[in-house]
Amino acid sequence: MPGPLEGVRVVELGLWVAGPAAAGIMADWGADVVKIETPKGDPARTFQAMLGGDMPTNPPFELDNRSKRSIALDLSQPEARAIALELICGADVFVTNLRAMALEDLGLDYASVQESAPETIYAHITGYGTEGPDANRAAYDIAAFWARSGIADLLTPPDGLPPFQRGGMGDHSTGLAAVAGVMAALYHRERTGEAQLVSTSLFRQGVYTVGFDLNIKLLWGLTLGTGMRDSMGNPATNNYLAGDGKRFWIVGLEGARHWPPIARVVGHPEWIDDPRFLTGRDRAQNAIELIALLDEEFAQRPLAEWAELFEQEPDFFWAPVNSPDDLLEDAQFHAAGCLVDVPDNAGTTPMIASPVDFSETEWAPVSVAPRLGEHTGSVLAELGRDDKDIARLIADGVVDLGNSGDDVE
Repeated sequence: MPGPLEGVRVVELGLWVAGPAAAGIMADWGADVVKIETPKGDPARTFQAMLGGDMPTNPPFELDNRSKRSIALDLSQPEARAIALELICGADVFVTNLRAMALEDLGLDYASVQESAPETIYAHITGYGTEGPDANRAAYDIAAFWARSGIADLLTPPDGLPPFQRGGMGDHSTGLAAVAGVMAALYHRERTGEAQLVSTSLFRQGVYTVGFDLNIKLLWGLTLGTGMRDSMGNPATNNYLAGDGKRFWIVGLEGARHWPPIARVVGHPEWIDDPRFLTGRDRAQNAIELIALLDEEFAQRPLAEWAELFEQEPDFFWAPVNSPDDLLEDAQFHAAGCLVDVPDNAGTTPMIASPVDFSETEWAPVSVAPRLGEHTGSVLAELGRDDKDIARLIADGVVDLGNSGDDVE
């Protein structure tokens, strides 16, 4: 199953998550992705030690780097930079999330690459954008995407502390945005022959993520309050606890449509016409009381029993609050294609799938993430280097075979 990007060549010079994630999605979709690393490797390779001690695999790195080929270049050397540029010249897409000043030092900034590779689409993921006083500021997603964009503040309860994001949340959504931009640029190039710079940033993606709130601020001058479970203005959009300790979320945005099913499902149809709860305004004014009443009712049954009752009401919208263990046991998790089998030396390893499928060009990973420098020799051979030249490059420290196991005479 070659995928919709079969025949598309991508070169990635990426670190940690955002850049590798963008190239990783394209690798999932069938692109031939060559990952340029230094002899020390992408620092995301350290997740294995950082998170798991002596665990045998590196799950975060595997997610974003499967199906790629790795070449290790000492980019401090001019000949290594020339090899990198040669690779980019033969690619359809170059993806990087290095800072602009680092790329300029390497001679791999957009202006320099455009001169040598005018047909290559250049995708640059930054922390804060390509212009402005912080264009070269270092950024991880917890800084640019989570904190500075306003997400953390908007999720902080009154008199509470900002919550922590989960690993890679901003990186993965920003990587997906970069892929969308690359696809549009490939389409434009197909029609006009013109390549271009595609840019996005962790900061910009964070702002867009809370665009609902920020556009309200821009157009109305208001900031919506952070929802508090015990006093939600709309008790029909809230989370509740079943009698077995399992939590679930009700989503009833349309009061006239969604409030009556809730009243019926908890066995109190008389609440529908109760003056305290008759209109959305009434329910908001009496939210604390209504939420307490619903808490009492939902505590009477385990979630499995409630789920059967919920199904009797077509306009009752809800979802369980799944833990990771719950999620892996959720039948819909499997039916929705959230897992993909990745070939490894022993068979296959199940991993999280990237989030898009295609009816006519099904995709499938071809391998687990490469070892550092695993494909240095074969990639150089594709560039026309013979064994003698490759051996010289290795001896001079220009390239590195890492732990590839390649033999070069």
